[in-house]
Amino acid sequence: MVKKGTSKKPDTQEKIPARVTMTRKLWAMSDAKRDAGLTEPEDIEKFRDISYGPYGEENLLDVYRPVKEAGKTLPVIVNVHGGGYFYGDKELYRFYAMRLSQFGFAVVNFNYRLAPLNQFPAPLADTLAVFKWISANARKYKLDKTNLFMVGDSAGAQLVSQFAAICTNKAYAKLFGFMMPRGVILRGISLACGLYELRSKITGPHNEMMLDYFGDESMAQDPRTEVSAYITADYPPTYIFSAANDSLREECRPFASFLRKKGISVQSRIYGKKEDHEVGHVFHVNIRLPIAERCNKDQTTFFKRLVSGE
Repeated sequence: MVKKGTSKKPDTQEKIPARVTMTRKLWAMSDAKRDAGLTEPEDIEKFRDISYGPYGEENLLDVYRPVKEAGKTLPVIVNVHGGGYFYGDKELYRFYAMRLSQFGFAVVNFNYRLAPLNQFPAPLADTLAVFKWISANARKYKLDKTNLFMVGDSAGAQLVSQFAAICTNKAYAKLFGFMMPRGVILRGISLACGLYELRSKITGPHNEMMLDYFGDESMAQDPRTEVSAYITADYPPTYIFSAANDSLREECRPFASFLRKKGISVQSRIYGKKEDHEVGHVFHVNIRLPIAERCNKDQTTFFKRLVSGE
């Protein structure tokens, strides 16, 4: 029997629901169309398929670095991909992550365990493992672990927002049994097109996706899902954005307001206009869009202002 609220190892006898399989196929077609014809930039050095944990392909990461910065220790952006907790991998985000690297960062782009075969808090545990890997391999890959940043969109934004609370509140980290690696400092985060209030979504209508990840509605009473209760003034400076045609647009401003009331430095923005049909959910990953380029420059500019020692 699987304990509620824990990661679940893949079981060959367990079937993934047909709706999950179908949605994965549809989303994969959309992402393939988005990236069709793109080629990887030659000015980025790529270190691929590095194991950071015990779960095979689900625990692989890539490191991207600007070729012109070879030998220089760089601030780091960790990308947490979206996909409703049940879809996605680092390959779908490689063009976006490499574009962020071109702004002068080392970027760590990783796979994590997906629902429904793996449940809460598996992706958070994998993110912690990535942080530990960065701490252990900072010298080898010239990563400045004292200047670490995170980006995430959709479900990835929720994971980043929660992980930032874990990083900055020892009492919250203790609820998970997590211990952050020494010397790693999270300087700032960027949250894109995400949802940030979990409890009402776990018990709300059309909550199949949430239940695939959290197990059942009783998880709404688990203290670990009440993220806002553990956000303190130590929470990192936050860039938070959405888009005019984002289905989660209404999640952006309330969370930004909540953070400001906690005394946290926040910049928030809604990109585009209603008539800009391409400027929808996770638009910034489509690096062909001029507005995505502007957004990604905004994110990295926000981070550069937070880099210690510059």
